Amino acid sequence: MGNNKKYVVEANFIKEAYKLKLSLAEFLLLLYFENADEAKFDLDLISQKLKIEKNDIFEAFNGLITKGIITMTSEKNEAGKRYDKISLEGFYDKLKASAKKESESKLKDDIFTKFESEFRRPLTGTEFEVIKAWIEKMYNEDLILRALEEASYNGVTNIRYIDNILYDWTKKNLKTREDVDNYFKNKKDNKNFDETNVFDYNWLDDYDK
Repeated sequence: MGNNKKYVVEANFIKEAYKLKLSLAEFLLLLYFENADEAKFDLDLISQKLKIEKNDIFEAFNGLITKGIITMTSEKNEAGKRYDKISLEGFYDKLKASAKKESESKLKDDIFTKFESEFRRPLTGTEFEVIKAWIEKMYNEDLILRALEEASYNGVTNIRYIDNILYDWTKKNLKTREDVDNYFKNKKDNKNFDETNVFDYNWLDDYDK
């Protein structure tokens, strides 16, 4: 029954292997280690399971090691006998990095699209770079969009105005949409609340000083 085992592979596994430009032998060997109950480098067993010549397996193994996709350590079993154990942490790290990069790319595209929708025109190169800088400063996505909404509510589609909003919220330690909403709610609930909205202040004139 063990000889008829079917190897399971997920779409992300194939996608990452393609990005890494693995050879067929490297891919099959990596897949073998991924599905093995205990990843050991047993040349005879792997050759038998994958129906691949030992020389090709050894070459593929060295390729995976060189590319930092797998690592091999010497371990002892319960009987005290040493064996070579394979770790796929390098491959998993690459999977995580790719997923993060795709997520960040999608996030950036969404933000730029929403800004263009609110501005009712394409972004200029300068505006694009400013928004990009906000993201790189690790502003929360919802915080940036909340600032965009605040500017639109006040009838201002100006990047510098939004930049000043974000700067003001940062000084007040408002890091999320919820922080901002709670901040204004608390001010409105306060009997001593100053009816003059903070956004009525002409930040654009102050910014140019």
